[in-house]
Amino acid sequence: MLLRIKGLIPSDKLAIVRGILDSADFIDGKLSAGKEAIKVKNNEELPQDHPEMARLNNIVMGQLVNHPVYKYGVLPHRIAAPFYARYTPGKQYGSHVDDPIMGSGDKYRTDVSLTVFLNEPEEYEGGELTISTQYGEISKKLPAGDAILYPSGSLHNVVEVTSGSRLVAVTWAQSMIRDTGQRELLYNLSQARDELIKNDPEGLITQKVSTSYINLVRMWADI
Repeated sequence: MLLRIKGLIPSDKLAIVRGILDSADFIDGKLSAGKEAIKVKNNEELPQDHPEMARLNNIVMGQLVNHPVYKYGVLPHRIAAPFYARYTPGKQYGSHVDDPIMGSGDKYRTDVSLTVFLNEPEEYEGGELTISTQYGEISKKLPAGDAILYPSGSLHNVVEVTSGSRLVAVTWAQSMIRDTGQRELLYNLSQARDELIKNDPEGLITQKVSTSYINLVRMWADI
C-alpha cells in the first residue's frame, strides 16, 4: 500500500527545516548504509550529532505521528528518528529493499518506509522516488512538505539528480500489523468507520463496522 500525505509539514515549519539544512555540512550517506545498500547508495546525510537534529526531529516527527493517515495507515508500534538526505548532481540511490532490522540498541523491524520531501520538485532535475508495486513501477516527486509511505520490502530507488539539490527526510516504522495486506484492509476499513461515526454515530451499521475494525486489530496486532 502506498499512501500520500499532503501538506504534512506546514510552510512556516518547512522554512525552519530548510534554513537548518541549507546551512548544514553533510557527510557521505554510505556511513549509515547496510550491507546491501552500501553497494548502491550515493547520497549525503546530515550527521546524527548535528546540533539542530533534535529541533528538526521535533518538527518532522511531531507533524508525522499526529497525522491520521500515518496513525491509521501505519499503526506504528516502534518508530525511527529520520535521516536527512541531500542529493546533488550525480547522486542517486540504486534499486534496493530496506534492511529488515534496524537500530543499534533498541532494534526494530522495518515494515513501513516513509519519505518526506523538503524542497520543491522544480528545484532539481531527476531525483524521482521509484517504487515497484504489483501494478508496476510508480515514480513520485512530490511538493515540499508532502510525504509518501510504502512497504519497506518494496524494491525502490532514487533516480540520479542531474541538476539542483534534492532534500528529503526518510524514516521507518515497525507496525503493530506485520502483514501489508492486513494493514491495507484495516486502513480502508478505518476510513469507512470514521465516515459512519461522523454521519451516523448511533447507527447499527456503524456499530458493526467499528466493532469489526477493533476486533481485527486485536486479532492481528503484534506487540
